[in-house]
Amino acid sequence: MSPKAPPIIFIVSSEPSVLWALEADLGRRFGNDTRIVGAIAPSSGLARLAAFAADGEPVALAIAEERMLGITGVEFLARAHALHPSAKRILLVERNYTAANPIVPAMMLGQIDYHLVKPWFPDHRLYHPVSEFLTAWARTQSDEAKMFRIVAPENDARAHEIRDLLTRFSVPFGFLARDSDQGRALLSEIGQPVTRRPVVVRNDGRLFVDPSNGELVQAVGGGTQLSGELYDLAIVGAGPAGLSAAVYAASEGLSTIVLERQVSGGQAGSSSHIRNVPGFTWGIGGDELAYRACEQAWLFGANLVFVQEVTALHATDPGHVLEVAGGQAVTARSVVLATGAFWRRLSIPRLEALIGAGVFYGAAVSEAQAMRGRHVCVVGAGNAAGQATLHLARYAAQVTLLVRGESLDAHMSDYLTTELGVTANVRVRLGTELIDGEGDERLEAVVVRERASGACERISAAGLFVMIGAEPRTEWLDGTIARDDEGFVLTGADLTSDDRQATAWPLERAPMLLEASAPGVFAAGDVRHGSIERVTTAMGEGATVVHLVHRFLQTGQVTDSSADSRFQQPARRAAGVAR
Repeated sequence: MSPKAPPIIFIVSSEPSVLWALEADLGRRFGNDTRIVGAIAPSSGLARLAAFAADGEPVALAIAEERMLGITGVEFLARAHALHPSAKRILLVERNYTAANPIVPAMMLGQIDYHLVKPWFPDHRLYHPVSEFLTAWARTQSDEAKMFRIVAPENDARAHEIRDLLTRFSVPFGFLARDSDQGRALLSEIGQPVTRRPVVVRNDGRLFVDPSNGELVQAVGGGTQLSGELYDLAIVGAGPAGLSAAVYAASEGLSTIVLERQVSGGQAGSSSHIRNVPGFTWGIGGDELAYRACEQAWLFGANLVFVQEVTALHATDPGHVLEVAGGQAVTARSVVLATGAFWRRLSIPRLEALIGAGVFYGAAVSEAQAMRGRHVCVVGAGNAAGQATLHLARYAAQVTLLVRGESLDAHMSDYLTTELGVTANVRVRLGTELIDGEGDERLEAVVVRERASGACERISAAGLFVMIGAEPRTEWLDGTIARDDEGFVLTGADLTSDDRQATAWPLERAPMLLEASAPGVFAAGDVRHGSIERVTTAMGEGATVVHLVHRFLQTGQVTDSSADSRFQQPARRAAGVAR
């Protein structure tokens, strides 16, 4: 096969008129860059796919009509998938918005990737989705389109952080082990001596040796610089809630800045495939969702600033001052806290020592290809753990999901539990807790205990992906913002409930729905006490909070001279800000 052989779009249908029409329509738009190949008989179609596999010819899309002679489209696509695992599976069906449509169980069981509907309209219901399918396929292919190449020791923790950052920024990259032939060849080609530090090469030849996160963000075009202007709204955090707030605030004319301690996405950014976000028919990766929201907010005029960690919040006459690590500050008339939550730590010393060397918090997307052919474990019982397990199962030989509870139903969506149950290389172990790990330079095994019997077991594992709940990490708000016992921000009616009178909301008016204990400061998403912990609800809160910000800015009331100032006064003194 020629290295530049065009990818194949393969179509099978028992109806000649359907096959010929689809071949013609796809050929007009995609014929210059792909080969359009069709078959009427499913048996001959499978034979051709087998021949393509034997010759190493790439099949990008496999499109099968649901009703064919002697075989269903789902069955055909299963056999096609065995021959071409990277090909996207597409079911061609009649329009029928009922649960009886074969699309519904096929998607629930992970048997297809996408669908197309008859009758189609090329410019409306065909070309756009097929372009999306081809783009998704292309992302899984060769390193030719990678923006960065990373050379580092295979188990290097810093290299893992770099891979995770680039993944969250939706930037394609390739990883080469320092001791591999390809790694040594690249270092020789660029004249870089062998080093234990990660080496990052951009596709235009720019070289970075152990770059900081800020250097990487700048290398992909992200902003890291602060300005001294007074903003209408400062948003702390660029997860779903923060980005949604940024889109609405900027689109409605508020001068808006977003401050993010790392890069965009939050916990959702590490999710490989989120299927229940309205408007994304076949689901969307968390990194892609964050990328699109960032672009949208930016196009409306929001200033997005990455790798800038906010360390303190103070009230002042113009509004609020946000101190940033490194000594700079941002002033805004209102603030939205959207810092989300972070994966809870294991607190198992031998596993904590192997973070980045086989033990990962989240990061299933960035590390999945490194787990190819290996046995890995996932710890957790929520949607993120389910999504990570299914994504890793595409690469790993075996994935074991470790769950402390006796059921997944309480915390995981039904579509995920269903797909986990039918994925051959996934094993779900309920009532099992992780107690230890083994390995010197990298993870070699985990030790688990059956909660019912107390029996312990050693499980060989090359990777451990931990998603065991969240904590807000809001210590930087001490003395400024009221929080619950776990550190989540109290808002609205929770500030004045009978059992929380000590929070002493400082104004005569009642706090607004998402308003925190400092007037003009709001919270949205997972950082807020009582949040629902879903991507779409966080986005909804981000949109809602902007309406509340408008109401606050119209009144211009920041503090009340008669208010209890326990949440503002210590911070003002520390910052030297006179009222």
